[in-house]
Amino acid sequence: MSFILNIETATKNCSVAIAKNGETVLCKEIAEEGYSHAEKLHIFIEEVIAEAGISVHDLAAVAVSQGPGSYTGLRIGVSAAKGLCFALNIPLIAVDTLKTLASQVKVSDGKIIPMLDARRMEVYSAVFNSNLEIERPIQAEIIDEDSFKEYTETVYFVGDCAEKCKTVLIKDNFVFLEEIKYPSAKEMSKISYDKFQISDTVDVAYFEPYYLKDFMITAPSKK
Repeated sequence: MSFILNIETATKNCSVAIAKNGETVLCKEIAEEGYSHAEKLHIFIEEVIAEAGISVHDLAAVAVSQGPGSYTGLRIGVSAAKGLCFALNIPLIAVDTLKTLASQVKVSDGKIIPMLDARRMEVYSAVFNSNLEIERPIQAEIIDEDSFKEYTETVYFVGDCAEKCKTVLIKDNFVFLEEIKYPSAKEMSKISYDKFQISDTVDVAYFEPYYLKDFMITAPSKK
């Protein structure tokens, strides 16, 4: 019996789930404009463990969203996951954020393209088939009317970019599933368990989130 704590903080959704043998037992999450990760994450961790009727010592591993996504959100999630793994001497599992997002789409054919906002018309995206096998690696790209035109089958777009992208991506085979906006720890459960079974873990000391682009700090404007 393997309990895994799954932590997803790459977007505005602060999400934590306990999974037993790859099945989600309990999930706590909240998506807020103000990014409440620092205030909510540790509370959610304590609550899901307590409400699942286990203790931290029952955890076999901790899984964390590895990005791409919010710099601050990823740092908060990874720091919490590393702290638990160090304290409990258990492995750390890194889960691709875009695959977690794509996992919410249940279709038998076509392509799934999860996209996360990267400011202006730029997005973080990847391309998966209906079996969640990656067909084009993650990249940061600027969306225009020619984006993804090579795909002739139905393309399902998910993520927090629908509002800005659906007026540009207007081919007949493009479908926006606007209700699927953020990745959730619920969808990490199977992915992290599959990785756990084959010991696909990362070094707790040296693991860093996958930011994709350098974090830019701009100087405040002079008054």
